Amino acid sequence: MTETARPNSDAPAGAFDIAAKMVDGLPQPAGAWTPIPRFSFVGGNNDSPSVPVGGLTEAAMAALTKHGAELATYNLGGNPQGFAGLREFVAESLAANAHMPTSSEQVLVVSGSLQALDLVNTAFLRPGDVVIAEEATYGGMISKVARRGARCIGVELDDDGIVPEHLERLLDELAGAGTPPRFIYTIPTVQNPTGSVMPIGRRREILAIARHFGVPIFEDECYSDLQWTGERPPTLRALDCADSEGQSVVIYCGSFSKSIAPALRVGYIVADVPVVRQLMALKDDAGTGALEQLVLAEYAAAHFDDHVSQLRETLREKCAAMRHAVNTHMGALSRVAIKLGGPVQVSDPKGGIFVWLTFPPGTDTARYLAPAAERGIQFNEGAAWSVDPEWGARRMRLCFGSLSHQDISDGVAALAEVIAAN
Repeated sequence: MTETARPNSDAPAGAFDIAAKMVDGLPQPAGAWTPIPRFSFVGGNNDSPSVPVGGLTEAAMAALTKHGAELATYNLGGNPQGFAGLREFVAESLAANAHMPTSSEQVLVVSGSLQALDLVNTAFLRPGDVVIAEEATYGGMISKVARRGARCIGVELDDDGIVPEHLERLLDELAGAGTPPRFIYTIPTVQNPTGSVMPIGRRREILAIARHFGVPIFEDECYSDLQWTGERPPTLRALDCADSEGQSVVIYCGSFSKSIAPALRVGYIVADVPVVRQLMALKDDAGTGALEQLVLAEYAAAHFDDHVSQLRETLREKCAAMRHAVNTHMGALSRVAIKLGGPVQVSDPKGGIFVWLTFPPGTDTARYLAPAAERGIQFNEGAAWSVDPEWGARRMRLCFGSLSHQDISDGVAALAEVIAAN
């Protein structure tokens, strides 16, 4: 049996090429790291001056004083579900802020929401399976489902989230075809990328439909702490647990990445205890970083609500600056509107760190990636954040969380110049 060299090999002719021994089907190798440019509107980075460095420093000293010796043992010598103090804080916070009574035994600490996605996908998906996801959704979810050999089918969104009539129609069609979805993935509170918040009545409709068809729901609420408009509604899981008897159909996911800092890589799953224990059996990483858990538990118990309140106001102001810049430089009287035959529409998010742009029909925002990069501008083209890339082609996601007001203004102006010139 002969082996063929992998296509991206840089080995000299005749040299031993270890890359040729790797399996087929791997993603493209990562490129060389480059510094984040001034006008980076990509990713989920947040406001760096808002990271509570002082509070985290004090928390680290206190946590290490109390628990430092326990670092000698995996999982601090305790429950592999995560540090008890952090799980207790999560349970108390969800009860107080999300109307979701929770016990610490229902909480599994994970290494960011991406690990939560991996665990749920591993537990539920087989090659050929189907997941229903919002037509505009988290790009990481789409790619992770694809890596399991499954596929996403998009359900329509409006300003209140999933359109119930379309969800019911999709589930009926899939059931009739013998391919019922393994679960419904939704971001009901501060949806990524649209920033919408699903009202309580709509949540009850979605739950009723899911229960009727016997389909679980994976509820991703990684941005819910950052809602700044209106009262935060009960989670889908909270409503389901209150209205039903027995096991919930909802698995819930949250994160400290957006409320505290993305680099901490700490998230959590909330589910019925049998589900948590099954997911624990799949979590084979010897435990999420213990030091991060200790520091978060110490800091959050005293400061979380005050910190998040201040962060929300900071992000609300940045969002206003971003929407003003888009309307100024891509609105009805702009060169962009003249070039494209109409203005760019910008979402009015109710929280979070993104705006979602919709360009006139016929636009493909991916065409601006290369010329924008030459100007030191990065953005997320809409196709990568849409279940149907053709539907998403005329859309664009811009993150405003990490930029200053001046860089937001200057960056959007520079991006508009790129669009008008290309």
